[in-house]
Amino acid sequence: MPDAYRCTLITPEQEVFTKQVTYVDLPAHDGQMGFQVRRAPALVKLGKGLLTVTETGGAKTAMQISGGFAQMKGDDLSILTDEAKDPS
Repeated sequence: MPDAYRCTLITPEQEVFTKQVTYVDLPAHDGQMGFQVRRAPALVKLGKGLLTVTETGGAKTAMQISGGFAQMKGDDLSILTDEAKDPS
């Protein structure tokens, strides 16, 4: 079994990133939600808040997102959001 999975973040304007990750923490509409390797399939409505991605090397990336949906299917997490920007 793999130690990482693919995470893709997409806005209406562009594909923001596609990375191999070990963990993603995202703002669901009803609270923060974490996604690890080999997680069960899920479809989640997103709220506004901080998305944090932990890459395979341990580097972390944070983005402020606003609404949308996330789908975990197999070893692939797709995040579709209205807006993604640097939190600073």
